[in-house]
Amino acid sequence: MTTTDDTGVWRPHVDRPVLTSAMTAGHRNAPQREVARLRRYLEAVVADRSCPVHTAVAFNAAYFGYETGGEGYGNGPFDPDDFPVLTLGNEGTARPVGALVRIQTGSDPLYAEIVYKEGRHPAIREDGEVPPWLSGAPAAAQGPEEQQAESPVRRELLVPDFTAFGPALELDDTKLKRLRTRGKWLDENGHVLVDAGYASQREAARDDTTAFVDYLLSHQKEWLHSPLVPASVAHLADGGDEERLRAALTGLLDVIAHALRTADGLRSWGPYTLTRSRIGAGLCQDGPLGRADLHSLAGSLEHAATPSTRRRRGLNGARTAYKAIAPWLRGVAGGKPLLTGTEYAVSVCRANLAVTDFLRGDTDDGLRSGSDVRITLDDSFENGGIWRSHHPGSEEADGSDPLVPAGRGWRDTMNPPAPRAAEPPQSTREDEEPAEVPTADIPPPEAPLVDAPLTDEEKIGLGHYLRINDSELCWQQPLRLAHLLEDRLPLNRMVRDALAYLGPEPVTVRLEIRHPGVQIDPSEEVQQVTLDVTGETGMLRTVQWPIDFFPGLRLQLQWPRGSTVLRLSTIELEEPVDIDGQLFTHQYDPQVLTRDGAPGSARDGDSPAGLDDKRLVLRAVRRFGRLTPDGHALLDRDALPRGIYDASPAPHQVTAVERALAELVAEGHLYTDAGSRGADGEPHHPPRDGEPGILLVGYAPNPVVVPRPGSGSGGLPQGTGVEYVVHGFLRRLPPGGEPSEAQRAAYRANCRRVGKADGWELPRGYTFVTTHVRRR
Repeated sequence: MTTTDDTGVWRPHVDRPVLTSAMTAGHRNAPQREVARLRRYLEAVVADRSCPVHTAVAFNAAYFGYETGGEGYGNGPFDPDDFPVLTLGNEGTARPVGALVRIQTGSDPLYAEIVYKEGRHPAIREDGEVPPWLSGAPAAAQGPEEQQAESPVRRELLVPDFTAFGPALELDDTKLKRLRTRGKWLDENGHVLVDAGYASQREAARDDTTAFVDYLLSHQKEWLHSPLVPASVAHLADGGDEERLRAALTGLLDVIAHALRTADGLRSWGPYTLTRSRIGAGLCQDGPLGRADLHSLAGSLEHAATPSTRRRRGLNGARTAYKAIAPWLRGVAGGKPLLTGTEYAVSVCRANLAVTDFLRGDTDDGLRSGSDVRITLDDSFENGGIWRSHHPGSEEADGSDPLVPAGRGWRDTMNPPAPRAAEPPQSTREDEEPAEVPTADIPPPEAPLVDAPLTDEEKIGLGHYLRINDSELCWQQPLRLAHLLEDRLPLNRMVRDALAYLGPEPVTVRLEIRHPGVQIDPSEEVQQVTLDVTGETGMLRTVQWPIDFFPGLRLQLQWPRGSTVLRLSTIELEEPVDIDGQLFTHQYDPQVLTRDGAPGSARDGDSPAGLDDKRLVLRAVRRFGRLTPDGHALLDRDALPRGIYDASPAPHQVTAVERALAELVAEGHLYTDAGSRGADGEPHHPPRDGEPGILLVGYAPNPVVVPRPGSGSGGLPQGTGVEYVVHGFLRRLPPGGEPSEAQRAAYRANCRRVGKADGWELPRGYTFVTTHVRRR
């Protein structure tokens, strides 16, 4: 057998097998050279097929030796007449995607590979509206009140590819069209609708990989031992018992999924993969199911739950809508030719990807703040996928991934959530107006208060993407205090997954930083940092943050696909703003600024133990109050003392809090407002009619624009500049650098002046810059 050049594309039945023994242990244990060779072959297969390539179909290609250019499986080692028979409308054993089947007709049989399938529950309306109980329901469910079948029979649509076995076994277009017209063996679109039987609900709920592995082991086990394939699974697993075969199949499918996921020219919707060029061509064309129609689809998901009117105070009642993709596509005028044969599967994947791009680019964790509607994928199988729209979305913007099917329709129907008031979204994009919610609900004093800053998961995720294309991924995220103090930066999950091929061990990558309008140290502009892909999001470690970076600073990041370089930049504000005496010249996240910029959270390691009473009160409101998108924080007045002291406060402590609060309100640093408390103890703002009133205390950042010199906006004459005070701060020293004794003394004096109770000595590797005046 000829040995192929590892830089070329694998030639089945000529070159050495593309699946290897090492791959049976999964992609983390497979040699990268072998995975790269497999990836090149699979890219060629995806480009060659007329259908989206499912992970199971990609396994078939690599295992049986799919030949591009028209031959397909024509030289494969099997007898097509032994394939299991499919019959339109009949009940039979469920077949997974990847099954090779025979459709018996009145004359010539049809040989096909099942390349796509979805549920076709009859309860879904023609306009795509879905009864809530159906989304995420058990297989063959007939309603929330009906007993669920132990051995369900589910209506499923199967999309066969009749070109998979080459021209020798392919019917000509005339005969195929005649079969579709008759509607006896195929429906009018060239698909097969069957009643698929499952042994149990657990079997019906299996993921695609497990279902395919079970199918091979139970119905096509002889193929796993075949001496005629390039390399049998039994040979790769070094044994033919079921446990070894299952483990080997699982590992091989993991490698294949990883190779498809990390290919630069491919993009996936769930387990289905298409070339980026084909997706882009469809999304950009102006005809049916093109750009305008798919934009309309995304808009319809948002409008489905948007209230027709908004009340002047408070929120409208909750509203939830469920919409299925497939019926919506069928309702598009002129779209029928794109919904026949394998092109149907392409259209479904492309539509779901269009919604995905809408969520990633225009929402935060699926939440569209302007309308307060959260859009999430709820069921990935039924009718091409069911999307859920909920208003007010801010009440459930919990940081969960909106693209992971949640099945809330069925879950909430069977276990309705307890009524609760809505919260505003945790963040908004810089260029959007905040939702019309002045504050969020306030925790009742009976509930224990905990420090609840925004987590990385709430702020970093797919919803923060700005742009996704074939060459790069770009996203935004706020800088957190913990990132500054621990010299780290969480990555977007998709970037983490794409870089996972580098292996689980930490590796060195390059980080390039741009901070427009501010000169930073050259050693900080280009850094060699450590990449760790083992966590939930992945992490850059050993980052040297420029001293001008502050908690809440909005970061824009870019990762060129396939590279080990990440680029980070900040965005200048058109006009600087002053908040609490501090000047900000770059875009920031107001919620993070309120949380992480609270007193006692300074970058120099200051702690609450060193704060006076007034700063302790201000810290408690900013750290424990519920946030609005513009950074306001409101806290139940009665809960304030417990937000400061770990135990129940002593009388003299309560008195000190009262005195400090009165001074802060008089000085305008805090304000009070009216709220109400419901019968369940839940506070509300604005106050609700019929509920007893309570007092709330709030913090408002109130940014004040500082016009640039000569702007004509009331600023100082051009050339005069604006002076502002820069308070003392720590600055990182170059490696090996030491602060002078004068700087050490200045730091000790600053600690004494501000009442810092601990840490009067400079931290290692830092110097102290004394308070001074700058002119801008």
